[in-house]
Amino acid sequence: MEKMLDEKVAIITGSGRGIGQAAALIFAREGAKVVVSDIDTEPAEATVAEIKNAGGEAIPFVGDATEKDFADGIVKAAMDAWGGIHIIVNNAGYTWDKMIHNMTDEIWDAMLDLHLRAPFRIIRAASSGFRDAAKKEQAEGKMVARKIINISSVAGTRGGVGQANYSSAKAGILGLTRTLSREWGRFNVQVNAIAYGWIDTRLTKSKETAVKLQRQGKEVEVGIPEARREALKQANPLGRPGTAEEAASVILFLASPLSDYVSGQVIEVTGGS
Repeated sequence: MEKMLDEKVAIITGSGRGIGQAAALIFAREGAKVVVSDIDTEPAEATVAEIKNAGGEAIPFVGDATEKDFADGIVKAAMDAWGGIHIIVNNAGYTWDKMIHNMTDEIWDAMLDLHLRAPFRIIRAASSGFRDAAKKEQAEGKMVARKIINISSVAGTRGGVGQANYSSAKAGILGLTRTLSREWGRFNVQVNAIAYGWIDTRLTKSKETAVKLQRQGKEVEVGIPEARREALKQANPLGRPGTAEEAASVILFLASPLSDYVSGQVIEVTGGS
């Protein structure tokens, strides 16, 4: 049986863990060649090893997506390895919550830089490759669909208490998504976004036991207070968070030929909340 992403080349940021890792594994099973990117070396290399052990193709790209040379570097890595790019998933992210009266410029900028500026830079870095390939294919009478999937959040569609920075960035990526779908439709590029609700990852574990991240020399608390987790469970029609695999399956849909006439859309994945 033909695989949905056979011979496609995909870049997935933040794919050493969580939703990104689940997407990388599913993509590889469906035939994609995957650039697994993470800020930390160990999870990136572990995910690549898992893909290769299952017979897939992948390379690691370790780096901070907010660094100026990251976008050019990851695009070059994909091009050097496989000669082209068909899918970009802008997934890397975390939250750094503060009520607005306690939010510093640094905390504000950190979320805008990672969730909005970094995807913009990656897309811009890939633009010549996408456009040149499309023009060549058009001249030859065959247009290959390419995909950009930007990961947003219901914080970006509805707002989130203590998340003025994160919500603003995740709302901004929706504007970028819809604009690019208009600009690049003529190159047969479908650009969509996914707004996730509560998905069970290390970033949404109980705050009382969750890991702490080190970012910009600061310790960043992540997670959701257990009382809030219980409230979310009660409010969710399915009574639970989504799994990383369930979240990744929607990315697969948007990356696959099943979505070749879907563009400029925002899909909320919330379990009905």
